[in-house]
Amino acid sequence: MFTRNALYAAATAVVISASSHTSYAAEYKLGDLTIKQPTTRATPPTAKVGVGFMTIHNAGTQADTLVSGSAAFAGKVEIHTMSMENDVMKMRQLENGLEIPAGGEVVLKSGGYHIMFMKLKEGLKEGETRKVTLNFEKAGSIDLDFTVAKLAGHSHKMKHDKKTTH
Repeated sequence: MFTRNALYAAATAVVISASSHTSYAAEYKLGDLTIKQPTTRATPPTAKVGVGFMTIHNAGTQADTLVSGSAAFAGKVEIHTMSMENDVMKMRQLENGLEIPAGGEVVLKSGGYHIMFMKLKEGLKEGETRKVTLNFEKAGSIDLDFTVAKLAGHSHKMKHDKKTTH
């Protein structure tokens, strides 16, 4: 279980201003999927969690599902969603994965779908790249280089859904 401060740190890491998003040219292909701009954010030295963002486009005629991930720098990788409810951010794990619709696109960004890097083994420093493996139900697995961008914080209240375990 994470302490309240750890959850606030997670919320701060996840709730990043869209205007501070830096554009990166990285693009990866896996079957019908195109994954663009995999990015994570620098973390404070004692952070136990980090976040990952990207855009996933599915040019195929069948939906695919992002089901899991792994990273050497994190003890666990989870797929999450966030939503605002009564001025409180709620985050929960998508235990069945994230569907990428046929002919569609899903954007993982602050305040919405995102990857959570749990139990960080070390801090993420601006300017680094970090390897992350993503696993899709149909397309298989792919190794991505996530660019570590500058951390930009906000102060928001966040409530973590009790269904998620850490």
